[in-house]
Amino acid sequence: MDQQNELTNDPQELLKLKHKADQHKAEFTNFARSVSGNTPVDHGQISPDTHREPDQQNNEKDVENRMIGD
Repeated sequence: MDQQNELTNDPQELLKLKHKADQHKAEFTNFARSVSGNTPVDHGQISPDTHREPDQQNNEKDVENRMIGD
């Protein structure tokens, strides 16, 4: 069986796969924007200029969820 198709519940492996998928999406988005020119961003999409880091409340909820999961 191919390594990429194996299912895992390992949080570190899942996080690594998510980062890899996010990187792939970002590369595709950059490519699509480069070939489409300066078109407006659709509603519901996050413009890179307005992307914010997670706020304090989200960070606290993330910590709380991790504590519940242990």
